[in-house]
Amino acid sequence: MAILLLLQHREQVTAAEVARELEISERTARRDLDALGMAGVPVYSVQGRGGGWRLVGGARTDLSGLTAGEARALFLVAGPASSVTPAVKAALRKLVHALPEPFRAQAEAAASSLVMDPQRWGSSRAEPRPPRFLDELQDAVIRGVQVRLGYVDREGTETERTVHPLGIVAKGPSWYLVSDTEAGRRTFRIDRVSSVGPTGDPVYRPDDFDLAESWREIADEVERRRTPFEVRAVCAPHAIGVLRMGFGGRLEVGGATNDGRIEVVIRGNDEYILAGELAGLVEWVEVTGPPGVRDHLASIGDALVERYGPDRHGRRTAER
Repeated sequence: MAILLLLQHREQVTAAEVARELEISERTARRDLDALGMAGVPVYSVQGRGGGWRLVGGARTDLSGLTAGEARALFLVAGPASSVTPAVKAALRKLVHALPEPFRAQAEAAASSLVMDPQRWGSSRAEPRPPRFLDELQDAVIRGVQVRLGYVDREGTETERTVHPLGIVAKGPSWYLVSDTEAGRRTFRIDRVSSVGPTGDPVYRPDDFDLAESWREIADEVERRRTPFEVRAVCAPHAIGVLRMGFGGRLEVGGATNDGRIEVVIRGNDEYILAGELAGLVEWVEVTGPPGVRDHLASIGDALVERYGPDRHGRRTAER
């Protein structure tokens, strides 16, 4: 791509110029120029003194249609602290040399203007390593070949099966393979993969398959399984922001009630834990159901009064 852009923005280039601009050897530059011709790009060489490589008739590609904003956005991912692979960073550093001159300075500035730190405050600074078989599985997805997959489940049982790799998803520090199998659509944590063996057979990829949409469905199903309990409540309007901070995606906000409060639904994996999370919000939130959560809240309130309420002499229990 970089060589093609160079050819489009200069009337003629030599192998030596390509090598110098893209930080590769002249031998590699000549090989890649030949490869463009083999791939059907109308490039030809001019022999003799003052010769070089040109595009026939000023042929162009849509890559030259990059706007300044698009070029900046592209190079935002290549910064020194970004999470892309070293190969992506190297490729983009080479590609920047082939951008039109007015875009080049801004693209280089974009590459150093953004730092993405995925670590939460107070969390370990240890950098998670990519799973062992990530590259092999990504290659299988790109080439569209089935693989014989060894896999260890959460109970430690190892199995082997043939899968149709459809895509790879990074969820926080974890990587997942989305595949079709004989048992239907399945998702595998890549750090649990024990072996990968390409079969050479082509992947069957449904015509309507969309990786992003498929992952949204998978993630929604996982969330439903992780948080099977629902609490119904009404909340003071000014406290909705507090609930969003505390419950994130587990919170669903509904409409307003007759008294101006807001109906909400909060999901969790245990009624007692949900009651504990809501106990500190009693000033703003009234739980309307289910009854089990209300009972837990009442028990928590009794326990709080017993421990921290005033005794018969008017002193706090905790002060005795």
